[in-house]
Amino acid sequence: MRRCGNRARLRIFRLESSSRPIMDHWLKSSLVFVAAILILPARMQAQPAPPRRTPAPATQTAAAVPNTRIAVIYSQDFQDPKTGITRFAALLAKLNAEFQKTQDDLNATAQRLRGLQAEIATLQNGPNPSPTLIQTKTDQLDQQKRDYQRRGEDAQAAYQKRRNEVFNPLQDDISKALDVYARARGITLILDGSMMPLVYAADGLDITRAFMADYNSKNPAPAATPPKPAGTTPKPAGTTPN
Repeated sequence: MRRCGNRARLRIFRLESSSRPIMDHWLKSSLVFVAAILILPARMQAQPAPPRRTPAPATQTAAAVPNTRIAVIYSQDFQDPKTGITRFAALLAKLNAEFQKTQDDLNATAQRLRGLQAEIATLQNGPNPSPTLIQTKTDQLDQQKRDYQRRGEDAQAAYQKRRNEVFNPLQDDISKALDVYARARGITLILDGSMMPLVYAADGLDITRAFMADYNSKNPAPAATPPKPAGTTPKPAGTTPN
């Protein structure tokens, strides 16, 4: 059995019963009917009742029950860098490499901000604190913090946009492959346990690892290109090394 996080909970609905007014109406109708029977003349009550006609049975067409085979998949496992879909890990590494310089610049700025904050604390706790100098440093810190926050937000927006550009084609490809995988195995319904709460799912319904193995075998990740050594200049073809 595999559960899907804290969101998987039974929800009990409280249904308001509407049967009581209906029963009251039925009782009133029954009393009226009984009263009518009591006031009928005796001769009317003595007459034999006419034979009841048995209605012809209605012709019913049995609806065919579809042969349903259900499977469960956990798409969040696709992103596991070790056991997930290898193309995802390769694209993520490439994406992070594109933004590595931006991340390094932000890290360096954060380090400078921490240094400036420590400097202000030292000035405040010194034997002869200068209010003017402390205020100047504080203003610098506030301005640099605002710049750092703005640059971080811009970097985050750029990263998210680029991430969609990189991973949307892969997502479409995985969706098509999952459709082919299901059709080939007679699966008619797949539930994604990472996207919806499941109260219970037997282990035999989980096709996550089997699908990832099938996808990775048919769609291997491209080999990583090793970085070029710094300062290396390629020589023209036909030249002899010194």
